[in-house]
Amino acid sequence: MAYSELIKNFSKIREYVSQFYIYGLKTRNEYTAKSARSYDNERRRIESWLGEYMQFRKDGNEKYSFLAMNSRAISHNPLYNAFKAKSFTENDINLHFYILDILAEGEEKSFKEILDSITDDYLSMFENASELDESTVRKKLKEYEKLGLIKSRKQGRELIYSRNDDCVDLENWKEAVAFFSEEDPLGVVGSFILDKYDRAPDDFTFKHHYILHALESEVLEQLFEAMRDHRATQLSIYIPRQDNIREHTLLPLKIYCSTQSGRRYVLGYHYSFKRMVFFRLDNIKKVKICAIDIDFNKHFDNAEKFKCNVWGVSSSSHGGLDHIEMTVFVDENEEFIINRLEREKRYGRIYAIDSHHYRFAADVYDAMEMMPWIRTFTGRISKLECSNQSVVDTFYGDFADMVKMYGGDDNAV
Repeated sequence: MAYSELIKNFSKIREYVSQFYIYGLKTRNEYTAKSARSYDNERRRIESWLGEYMQFRKDGNEKYSFLAMNSRAISHNPLYNAFKAKSFTENDINLHFYILDILAEGEEKSFKEILDSITDDYLSMFENASELDESTVRKKLKEYEKLGLIKSRKQGRELIYSRNDDCVDLENWKEAVAFFSEEDPLGVVGSFILDKYDRAPDDFTFKHHYILHALESEVLEQLFEAMRDHRATQLSIYIPRQDNIREHTLLPLKIYCSTQSGRRYVLGYHYSFKRMVFFRLDNIKKVKICAIDIDFNKHFDNAEKFKCNVWGVSSSSHGGLDHIEMTVFVDENEEFIINRLEREKRYGRIYAIDSHHYRFAADVYDAMEMMPWIRTFTGRISKLECSNQSVVDTFYGDFADMVKMYGGDDNAV
């Protein structure tokens, strides 16, 4: 079969881009155990719209491919191109132009008039043109009405269709659309609008530009749709450590984005676990929208309460809380330490013990998750206590190992 740049299965493209090109850990041989042709087709397809960012390295006889780009120097996310290479049928492309042309210039037509016009004014111009099935045209009209390209109104027992023409002056929105396309969770929409300009503006650069979000756009849109309609979802979750996929039924309630890594998570009520859980969006392979949950508002209120004891995205399976207290030494003219505690405490509390000691206290579902943040105060911590003793043991154990490795004396802390 001839190679095509158009994408039929986006989940496969997402897998190749994220696991192969982003991490650059797998060789061609590791991906061609089942089909070398599939790998070569997907590679050429991706290179057709990411070729300028492709690089290769060799390790012995093995060749590794990966993406190399400076996200701070990129004004427009190139990964959005994947959504612009969707495959279509001959009927799709023909009907697109037939319908929009028939309804041009403010025309209003019934379904029968549209069907007759397609046959008499368009298909009749071609030899051996195949007649279009009525259900095909009807489905296309319904699809375009849902997309907002056309609209309908009732006239007697018939639906009358007309174009939903765009009356927005896009020129005045150029900079806003450029910013939206890179900063909004569904910025892919802005990227499509930017394609309408002769030249997209390059007015913005970003210190933290998480371009991999583009690959999750389809998953995120489906989660937003479920949240809007108060519906449960069936998620196909990839488990990296086990290299398999598990099904989970979840009521999505909130979307979280890490300011450190850029990773995004969905928080929802898990029907089997009967508690709130987080799932990483880049591990979600498929979303199936299910029935309406009449208790959505109750679960949403519980999520609001739940977040008051979450430090990151980890929650205890038993539902209990870890109480943690950290006493920090602050020297003269070091108000910036106090300011940092206040700025980064999240849902914790800060108490002044005396002029040089401040105590941070919090009740969280998983205190071990706080360890990276706690370590940043090494040298100032005069006391660390936690109801989960393994947190304290881990901190002081890691510090003892560090002293053994690098040396130090009693004044090192």
